[in-house]
Amino acid sequence: MKSIIVSMITAAGLMAAGSALATDMPPLAKKNSCNACHAIDHKVVGPAWMDVSKQYKNATVFVYRDKEYPLFEGLVQKVSHGGSGHWGSIPMPGNAPAVKDADIRQLVKFILNLAK
Repeated sequence: MKSIIVSMITAAGLMAAGSALATDMPPLAKKNSCNACHAIDHKVVGPAWMDVSKQYKNATVFVYRDKEYPLFEGLVQKVSHGGSGHWGSIPMPGNAPAVKDADIRQLVKFILNLAK
């Protein structure tokens, strides 16, 4: 009986932890094909968005093309115009003008809020 209770408590804990960590790729990311290179919780071609969020959790600035920006604006620049060097050798292609600036801003906000 004791092992059944322990098993039930363990299963309930794992289910709660799984649902607390589970975040789906937002429809806006799917619409703009971000999921071709990124996932929330694991590296695809580009880094996992959770890793990006954790990396910049306490940051206030982002250096993009040798210019310092406030964190949010710098990441918007990176997603808009692409670049390399922050997450390995594979460059991120620019997304502007194919992806609207408002969409990029919404996605960067989403990513930064994952680790909070």
